[in-house]
Amino acid sequence: MDLGEGLRKALAKLTGAAIMDEKAVKEFIKELQRILISNDVNVKLVFELSKRIEEKTLKEKPLPGVSPKEHAVRVVYDELTNMMGERHEPRLEKQRILLLGLFGSGKTTSVAKLAKFYQSKGLKSGVICCDTFRPAAFEQLQQLSERNGIPFYGEKGGTDATRIIRNGLERLKDNDVIILDSSGRSAFDTDLQRELKLISQNFEPNERFLVISADIGQVAGKQAAEFNASVPLTGVLITKMDGSGKGGGALSAVAATGAKVAFIGTGEKIPDIETFDSKKYVGRLLGFPDLETLISKMDTIVKEENIKPEELLEEKFTIKTFYEQLKATKKMGPLKSVFGMLGMADMPKEMLEQSEEKLKTYEVIINSMTPAEREDASLLKKSRSRQERIAKGAGVKPEDVRRLLSEFEKMEKMMGMFKRDRGFRKKMEKMMKGGGLKMPGAG
Repeated sequence: MDLGEGLRKALAKLTGAAIMDEKAVKEFIKELQRILISNDVNVKLVFELSKRIEEKTLKEKPLPGVSPKEHAVRVVYDELTNMMGERHEPRLEKQRILLLGLFGSGKTTSVAKLAKFYQSKGLKSGVICCDTFRPAAFEQLQQLSERNGIPFYGEKGGTDATRIIRNGLERLKDNDVIILDSSGRSAFDTDLQRELKLISQNFEPNERFLVISADIGQVAGKQAAEFNASVPLTGVLITKMDGSGKGGGALSAVAATGAKVAFIGTGEKIPDIETFDSKKYVGRLLGFPDLETLISKMDTIVKEENIKPEELLEEKFTIKTFYEQLKATKKMGPLKSVFGMLGMADMPKEMLEQSEEKLKTYEVIINSMTPAEREDASLLKKSRSRQERIAKGAGVKPEDVRRLLSEFEKMEKMMGMFKRDRGFRKKMEKMMKGGGLKMPGAG
């Protein structure tokens, strides 16, 4: 059981108890300790945390209008947030960023992710490959940069880090943010320590971010301490945080060293990175909606796809527009992540996997249609031969094509309702433009 699922079940049991007395709280504390320890959170940290939660839940008087059960949830939320560290506010100005870490941490991909992050904030960003140890590092960062429109500098086969840095800074001097990918190793050793000091002296970074994988658990604290002793860190970037329950051990271990978590990688795609906010992270663990992040993602997609909300609601709804919506949905990221932001993290795994697979199938089916069929679904509804032709071209069964048509009809009816409801339309347009949507009772 992952951290998020375990916490949500334990809290549900506590808040669902007929009477929330000392016995119920102590049982919850035991369950909380078991969940945290099994998810690689340091034992000493767990007992300190659980002691504070128990004392505050039983001894602190709830605020006026707050029930004892709501008070207990608030205490757990506050204490977990404090354990995970502070919110990071990235500097949005001209700067140099050095990324360091061991093999397999996702360092090179994180360089490209960070560059795109700063580009999305209106800053010109370029990257330098100064990993002179791993042969494939140059090609990997070059390809990522080319695919994502990121200015790149590197010297294939180059071994002189000082020369690469000097030439790279000259080539990318017109960029606001320059991010450097340094060499990694399978373990922290004296050679790596020496090279990192040399790179830091020549590059003179404003930020020094250590990249750590979420699945290493408590070892994250030891790594952060080792790297910090060599090159003083200004932050940590934790990768592979794509599930609500991943990374609790790594986050708490890093926070315990005094290092600050700056960014988290939430998926494999380049846009899957966000500044770390312990309140949002803990909120997702406990199943609270994170509408701010969801709306931010929607706003980014609307801009990238050049979608005009008012036109989307005005134009005729066709299989073509249905297809565009499917593509936009995929850009939101894994369905598990989207449902988590909606406060629905415990959706059945089978349902999520089925939904992901269904999106892929629908995309193949629509690609097998003619332009006329995408514009006029009635051509398909009346013709079994067309359905069979599309199914054959897509490599699916005719029933799959009919299922898509059925889903399209439901969506078509829903869009018709939206068009007739002016109040809803205004809210929808506001949300899609990034203006937010107030929802009563949403965290």
